[in-house]
Amino acid sequence: MPLVRIAPTDADADADARADLRAFLAAADLTLAGLVSPTPRLRLWVDRDATGTVVGSTGYELSADGEHALIRSVAVAPTVRTRGAGSRLARHALTDAAAHGARHVWLFSRRSGPFWQTLGFTPADRDALAAALPDTHQVRLFRASGQLAREVAWSRPLADLRPTTP
Repeated sequence: MPLVRIAPTDADADADARADLRAFLAAADLTLAGLVSPTPRLRLWVDRDATGTVVGSTGYELSADGEHALIRSVAVAPTVRTRGAGSRLARHALTDAAAHGARHVWLFSRRSGPFWQTLGFTPADRDALAAALPDTHQVRLFRASGQLAREVAWSRPLADLRPTTP
């Protein structure tokens, strides 16, 4: 099925979809920070199977200047793993972020580094990530809680995915 965008700032229309996403991400042990009170710079999608069950998610949050994006909420249900679903979801977020002006993407991941490396990510300095994306919900939360010092950061430029103008 095609990915379905969840409008994070629409209070009523996507409330059930947001609840489904929160439950899915909680089961995947990913942070829900910023999904309860999302910002307009946050873009999220869900992937559902034929029965309507969420089997994947992806998203990102843009920096205030739009130059950087923080990848968020990329997860795949165990029933659809090893079929390329994670790569498809991650590439969707990367391509969309590039189309919306981001030049560089970042993410936190303590356990999925090898996966992200297959998509062109390299280890990054977490303080550089925090400096590039200081206003994102996840960075603010990690700084306030002291969790930032325990995180592992990754990054990649988006030059290869940016739309070209004729």
